[in-house]
Formats: sequence, structure tokens, C-alpha cells
Amino acid sequence: MSEIRASTVLPAIRRPVTIRTADGLDLVGELARPERRAPVATLIGLHPLPTAGGMMDSHVLRKAANRLPALADLAVLRFNTRGTASEQGTSGGTFGEGDTEAHDVAAAIAYSVAAGLPRLWLLGWSFGTELALKWGNDPAVEGAILLSPALHRATDADLDRWAASGRPLVAVVPELDDYLRPDEARARFARVPQAEVIAVDRAKHLWVGEPYVRIVLNEIVRRDTPRAWPLPTESTD
Repeated sequence: MSEIRASTVLPAIRRPVTIRTADGLDLVGELARPERRAPVATLIGLHPLPTAGGMMDSHVLRKAANRLPALADLAVLRFNTRGTASEQGTSGGTFGEGDTEAHDVAAAIAYSVAAGLPRLWLLGWSFGTELALKWGNDPAVEGAILLSPALHRATDADLDRWAASGRPLVAVVPELDDYLRPDEARARFARVPQAEVIAVDRAKHLWVGEPYVRIVLNEIVRRDTPRAWPLPTESTD
């Protein structure tokens, strides 16, 4: 047995993918699947703000792809939104302030459906939570998990549409967040009856530190693959 650390990469079937948008752009991505079994659910990762360094390899999304296919039988689809670059490559187009990215979210959902991936959950982080709230309320999506939601671009009307959909909405909010802290988050999300706000003591917006990454990954798994919760801290791989 070996401890799962920040750099741990557990076995999975990983391959690069290209996601084509309705407005003609190619988005760079990666799909990670369980190595020995069919996935039981799917995470579609929506990364933080690209103009502040956010990308598909932002550490929480990367660690989800590195661990959860093996630990929880999840498929993890990550991609760079338009104009975003990472080691995987650069997606076509230019940053759209969260508006033209509507095409990116729709394309990722359509890709997942066409690939036959089961039980789609959006996993948004910071700017990615805005994309999930504004553009991810899709019949093919089972629910959304929001890490460090800022609620800058998403409006009360977006929250009201989620409320009407009845789809699960889980907001994981750092106690020391730079933009939206737990008490304010509870007030804002109160208009979504099915929303759950989870406060994480001493955590900050970027979830730096392995203890906070483990909390986040456990909250993800507790919602969409509860049989795999709690996640182990050691692995035989």
C-alpha cells in the first residue's frame, strides 16, 4: 500500500479528445475512464478563469482525473474552453467572458452523450461554476457540483432555472473564499430549494493543499457515487 499524494496518478484509460463546437471551434480535451470496468457516472470539468491561469490542468480537475476513475469508477472529461491553453494544447477561438462559452459547455455535454457516457455531472470550479449555472442546465445533465462559486456572472434568473429543473446543485464553499463565503452563499442559493451548501473550514478559493483536495474529491464522490465514499488515502496501484 502506498499513500495517495498530490502527484499520484492511478491507472485509467486516458486519451486526448477533440470537442467540436456548434460555432466551428475545436476544443482540446482528455477523457479518463476506469481501466477495468465501465464508468458508473461522468464528471465534466469546467475550469477556473483562463485569463487568471485557469485551464483543464488546474490542480483539482487534474487530480480528479488522476484518481477518480480508479477509486470511484468515474469517467472524467476535462477540456480547455475557447482560447485556453495548457500542456494538452490550445483550444480554438478567444475568451468570450463566459458568454460564447455557452457553445463549449453544450459541445462537451453533446460529446459525452454521443460517447455513451453515463450519468453526467458538471464539476465547475470558480469561473467554471458560472458556466455550469448559466449554460449547464441541460436535460442530459443529472446535476452540478460547484467548487468556490463566485456568482459574478450567474444571475438570480440562472438560479431560478436550476430551481425549476429540480436537478441537484451542490456548492462547496471555502470558509476563507476571496469572493463568496458560506453565509452569503447560503443566502444566494436559498432560492434553489434543492441546493446544498457545504462550508469547508479554513479552506481558500484555490483549494491549495492535499487535505482540501481530499475533502473536495470526497464531496464529489459522496454525491454521484456514494458506494465509493469515503475515498481511501492509500492505494495498491
